[in-house]
Amino acid sequence: MKIALDAMGGDFAPQAAVDGAVLAAQQLAGKAQIVLIGQEAAVRPLLDQHGEAATSLALVPASQVIEMGEHPAKAYQQKQDSSIAVGYRLLHTGEVDAFCSAGNTGAMLVGAMFSVKPVPGVLRPAIANFVPKLHGGMGILLDVGANAECKPEMLEQFGELGSLYAQYVLGISNPKVGLMNLGEEEGKGTTLTQAVHQLLKVNPHLNFIGNIEGRDLFNEKADVIVCDGYTGNVMLKMAESIYEIMAEKQMRDAFFDKFNYEAVGGSPILGINDNAIIGHGVSTPLAICNMLLQGYQMAQSGISDQIKNTFKS
Repeated sequence: MKIALDAMGGDFAPQAAVDGAVLAAQQLAGKAQIVLIGQEAAVRPLLDQHGEAATSLALVPASQVIEMGEHPAKAYQQKQDSSIAVGYRLLHTGEVDAFCSAGNTGAMLVGAMFSVKPVPGVLRPAIANFVPKLHGGMGILLDVGANAECKPEMLEQFGELGSLYAQYVLGISNPKVGLMNLGEEEGKGTTLTQAVHQLLKVNPHLNFIGNIEGRDLFNEKADVIVCDGYTGNVMLKMAESIYEIMAEKQMRDAFFDKFNYEAVGGSPILGINDNAIIGHGVSTPLAICNMLLQGYQMAQSGISDQIKNTFKS
């Protein structure tokens, strides 16, 4: 198995990317190879600094970099030898089993749409994020930013995508699916959430438990939390801020430590034909390492095949 990493992506690249890749390679211990993609002159000296610890890592040259501030579609189209474009080519041709990047989020989404492409039948892929549960384990929240405005059928599919991920990657049997709303009653919410509720309620593939409220995000009511990308992104950034506030006040707690983006490393793009993960722009070596481990976990679980088989039928 091979897990690819955009070595040029992120505010602290390529140093953080290389350091994180070395950490991941040590933890994977031969179960998968890490493939770095980036400018050889920048990456090779950093690998050499790690000596023997970096000998198992491969390097695929890519001469260009898509910067954080560039227009995603235009940059992806014009920079076909960028680390993101090369990474998606390797993924599309099957040379790697997952591709991870802490670089330009928009370019990662563009690459997913135009290279490996959405699974036939999926209206719009979603970005998912993980939600720590108060009494242990993780839930999954989607969408968290790919689709700010959604049609009801899109949110119904987010429920299916999240349920498959919860089942096959997180190991939750018959995951409970909840719709984020402003009240538990069926008739509550906007025109959109009311329509989504009716679709989820009759979907035979889902264990739909009804509406949930913001206060239910971290409890055990739902394993899969469905919302549009606008709502999900606001909730995600709010959770991240709680960790930052506690750190600033020098308050430590094992549960709230899980709010730190480094703990999971990245957010998978669900609904595409392969495994791709988007990392935080300020990713540290620990975050990079955990993103790569998550890529390995996704590839090992066969989640993309499970999604393809579900939507094919």
